[in-house]
Amino acid sequence: MALTDPIADYLTRIRNAQQAGHKIVEIPSSKMKKSITEILYDQGFILKYMFDDEAGKQGVIKIALKYDPYTKTPVIRKLGRISKPGLRQFVKSTELPRIINNLGIAIVSTSKGMMTNKRAQAENVGGEVVCYVY
Repeated sequence: MALTDPIADYLTRIRNAQQAGHKIVEIPSSKMKKSITEILYDQGFILKYMFDDEAGKQGVIKIALKYDPYTKTPVIRKLGRISKPGLRQFVKSTELPRIINNLGIAIVSTSKGMMTNKRAQAENVGGEVVCYVY
């Protein structure tokens, strides 16, 4: 089965794993997914991650999901795809989205690589808005 939107699949796997209360989720690897995973980690949305390049054809990303220690609710409340293969969303550095009054992040694919909307704004680069997280 050919996947038309691997990033949407990546986000859905994380969402489903959280819904089911899993601690670890495994996702087929790609350069873009690795960048998104690193951003999620840097921003404190996930506990840990590991790139296993030996597993399968393209390798696997193992992500340890993060939950609130008291309420056991997932740290990631919403995960959404913005730019889709059929409708790409490109923005200038001045038009970068603000997610819930800057409490959340948008992940932007720029000419300088994947970064958060805040960093893209600081570096004054626009790009494709891949997804949002809060």
